Amino acid sequence: MREVTVAVVQMRPRLGEAEENLVKMSEMISKIASQQKVDLIVFPELITSGNELGLRFTELAQRVPGATVNLISQRANEHGVYVAFGMVTKEKVESVLYNSGVVVGPEGELLDVYNKIHLRGEERMAFREGYRMPVIETEVGNIGLMIGYDLAFPEVARSLVLDGAEILCCIANWEASQIDEWKTYMRARAYENAAFVVGANRVGEDVTLTFGGESMIVGPRGQIYASLASETDPDTGAPLEGFAVARIDLDEVRRNREEFQFIQNRQPTIYKPIVRRY
Repeated sequence: MREVTVAVVQMRPRLGEAEENLVKMSEMISKIASQQKVDLIVFPELITSGNELGLRFTELAQRVPGATVNLISQRANEHGVYVAFGMVTKEKVESVLYNSGVVVGPEGELLDVYNKIHLRGEERMAFREGYRMPVIETEVGNIGLMIGYDLAFPEVARSLVLDGAEILCCIANWEASQIDEWKTYMRARAYENAAFVVGANRVGEDVTLTFGGESMIVGPRGQIYASLASETDPDTGAPLEGFAVARIDLDEVRRNREEFQFIQNRQPTIYKPIVRRY
């Protein structure tokens, strides 16, 4: 058995308050790691800044590695865990910003950065599209990152799986009004790829958007190992902050792929239209 313990965090960042958000992330890492042995902790998209910042993203964007990555790397090292989280990053050219996912390791090392490929709505005015989809080989399995809207495109998850991903981590700012899409896509990506899908979706409000939570850990047959769907305010029904933990067996990936043949039975020579623009 290749057992791994995964924690998914559902958090409400304060818009534009990076230091406060980093303190909360640090506290969450410590709380999770102090309660049980955990291998991987996954935070939502843009968790260090919030979502609706417009031009202020330029003020909070950082190079990688930089102060934010260094801090989370220290926390990862202190507790011996892998941590995946979202932040705004920049290139040497100050005006080039990315909506990024970062993974750091238990030795405090930066493992890789993924820049969101599928930008939606006003994101196109703030960020540049990414162009590579890394699969990160770790001692707890091969990890592929998706960010928010990427989840809606089956090509992203499938490409990561074909490159060896066993755990697909989707860090998201998925809106409450569209939360049924989120739940459907999460299970669909797990089913069709016979992979584990770990989805961390934020909660709370920014300026005009309200976010839907329902963070979850889904198995290769679409089974929900852990979920924060029930974490709601009893008075308002709004999703609350929290975390969920699940012990998963990565051998299930191989077993399900051998049994159901979703990957092996593909006919890629027939799929030429899939790479043609609409």
